[in-house]
Amino acid sequence: MAQYSPELDGVFVALADPTRRAVVRRLGLGPTSVGDLAREFPMTLPSFMKHVRTLESNGLIRTLKSGRVRTCVLNRERLDLVDDWLAEQRRIWEGRTDRLEQFVTDPKEEGR
Repeated sequence: MAQYSPELDGVFVALADPTRRAVVRRLGLGPTSVGDLAREFPMTLPSFMKHVRTLESNGLIRTLKSGRVRTCVLNRERLDLVDDWLAEQRRIWEGRTDRLEQFVTDPKEEGR
């Protein structure tokens, strides 16, 4: 995995905001219209649409328009970027702590 990824950076920036995380959490239950989503947040529709556009531009959601209704759908595959990055970090740190534990508990290491 590349150390710097504009895609991963964009996903983390999008998820840094609590409103956008709440939208992602809500869409985890299923597709919802923008109007229904917006009612859950104490802000104007234009302000809410900025959050929707940020999530959409970073690939976390897709919007589908049918007539006058725009429906948001969570792009679960995009969350794999975060899962993969966290799994890599977890593997690195578990390896380090395992080596530290072995160093501390292995009697052969005392002579060093």
